[in-house]
Amino acid sequence: MQWPPFEEQPPAPVASGTAAGVFTGADQDGIDRLAAVEKWRGRGPLRAGHTYLPGRTWSEIEGPPGLLGPWADWQHRRAGRVFVLNVPMLDRSEDPLPDEEVRNLLQQGARGDFDGHFRTLAERLVRLQLQDTVVVLGWEMNGTTYTHRCGPDPAAWRAYWRRIVGAMRSAPGQRFRFDFAPSRGRDAVEWTRCYPGDGFVDIVGMDSYDQPQGMSFREQVEEPYGLRAQVRFAARHRKPVSYPEWGLFSNGDDAAYVRGMTAWFRAHRPVYQTLTDYCPHGVWECSGHPEAARAFRAP
Repeated sequence: MQWPPFEEQPPAPVASGTAAGVFTGADQDGIDRLAAVEKWRGRGPLRAGHTYLPGRTWSEIEGPPGLLGPWADWQHRRAGRVFVLNVPMLDRSEDPLPDEEVRNLLQQGARGDFDGHFRTLAERLVRLQLQDTVVVLGWEMNGTTYTHRCGPDPAAWRAYWRRIVGAMRSAPGQRFRFDFAPSRGRDAVEWTRCYPGDGFVDIVGMDSYDQPQGMSFREQVEEPYGLRAQVRFAARHRKPVSYPEWGLFSNGDDAAYVRGMTAWFRAHRPVYQTLTDYCPHGVWECSGHPEAARAFRAP
């Protein structure tokens, strides 16, 4: 399957090769399962290691060494590995806070009230020799799942992102790359309204699950604010792309979706892509997806 390249924009910068990964858990058990998936997949190394900081409290967002340490060991054991870390922008990250409270928190962040938490995180990453971490900051901001959503105040959200990036880049020795990763489609707000500016973004990502029910992969490509819109936007801003989260969701054992995504990766050469493997998204852990698993393992 080949997707036609877009022609109206110059090509975005491209990494030397896409780092593939599978998210199998946030901690040491996830690292162990990642090794098992790599063997099962049988297609060479999985070079992208992806995990998430919990966001219930600010101390968790500052990067618990017990979580980050095993990932530092994983990265250092083999050259060429890419460590990807999702970082919430606010504590109580999945609590159902009302828009007015979120708006107030975003405005506090834009004033610099939370800078210290992100400096602490940056310094811990550098001490662990994770200074080249890809930071997926405030992911899926165009939706409603997370407290760090953009919709209540896009201007404050953009300013707050810039504050965080500035705070983390102040850590001596850092070489972080910051990944702006909305969910595919419009969702609650157009993700383009949340973009904080080229000087504060290194990668334009997208989380793209197989949803909603009945939507073909072609429609996922062409929908407003979908996959094609992402690569066009990235090209205009001279940024490479990524896919921090992808996987099955609303259409069951959908091998055509898996083939579509892997063809998309070949065509657009993201910096990295990581399949989310827990059910209902996965192909290794979820025994009910045999056809999708075969498509995933196919050369």
